Amino acid sequence: MNHDRYEDAYLREILQETRTIAVIGASPNATRPSHGVLGYLTASGYETYPIHPGIAGRELFGRMVYARLADVPVPIDMVDVFRNAAAIGGVVDEVLALPVLPKVVWLQLGIRNDAEAARLEAHGIRVVMDRCPAIERPRLIG
Repeated sequence: MNHDRYEDAYLREILQETRTIAVIGASPNATRPSHGVLGYLTASGYETYPIHPGIAGRELFGRMVYARLADVPVPIDMVDVFRNAAAIGGVVDEVLALPVLPKVVWLQLGIRNDAEAARLEAHGIRVVMDRCPAIERPRLIG
């Protein structure tokens, strides 16, 4: 897929079909974008699973924080990633090791890794890069 531009229908479908979201890089720091996005997604009715090894076992927005993606006890529809482009290969390794693959991997604003996107897509996983679901959802769904 060409990741230079996404059709609104593609993003809308992802956001409407998604029920469970793992947020890799979720932060307890209210000034961090990952904190606000996690709060927004949780308040919007998604079942969220914050991922952050440094605060595993604590809660953010009433949701248990997990150390790694493999620790989440349910299948995940979307993995929302707050990691730099160089770290995406490791995230993709984690995603592809899951017993049930997510439907979507969403890389946040400023994050793009075409080689890893191709790897995910080869396994049937849709990819969004350099976008934020907390920006796209209100724009496309309301």
